[in-house]
Amino acid sequence: MTARRTVSSPIGPLLLESDGAALTMIRFGADAEGPDPAEASTSRYPPVHGATDPVLDATARQLEEYFAGARTAFDLPLHPTGTAFQRAVWVGLAEIPYGRTWSYGQLAEHLGRPGAARAIGGGCGSNPIPIVVPCHRVVGADGTLTGYAGGTAVKKALLRLEARTLAGEGPRAASGPVRTELRERGRDGAPARRAARP
Repeated sequence: MTARRTVSSPIGPLLLESDGAALTMIRFGADAEGPDPAEASTSRYPPVHGATDPVLDATARQLEEYFAGARTAFDLPLHPTGTAFQRAVWVGLAEIPYGRTWSYGQLAEHLGRPGAARAIGGGCGSNPIPIVVPCHRVVGADGTLTGYAGGTAVKKALLRLEARTLAGEGPRAASGPVRTELRERGRDGAPARRAARP
């Protein structure tokens, strides 16, 4: 069952979505704000009422810790929907260390696809779970901040938060690798799990 929740954050409201077993989406700003009740039936993301969801509870708690500088890695089950190439890009994003940035070219090299920086950029742009899958850590070849679903000001704020945390300007806790689970459909149509541990 799909469950959604809007949470507040220092970068504005965030819409979280779960399929009951894993986090499937995070949206920023206007996309995250609840729809006008008169428009609820036509909203792209209609609210789901009366649902309690442990995945959303954990996501909200871990995001709060991240923004407080107390979490440098997320430990959540994830189920982003995308092509095999997009999922490979998202697993690569999860391997970028906290507080560091890579260029699209560096990510392409890391994924064994040299010369595919433009396609890698497309994969980053289609990431449905930003922050947790840290596409904000990818910058232009010259270090400039490039496009981001939440806007470049949000991207800059996230990078600044991580730099301050690493510099000791905030509490440090809950560090470790990001655990990413990408669920795919097996040949028999049943969900299959593939876990990637950077």
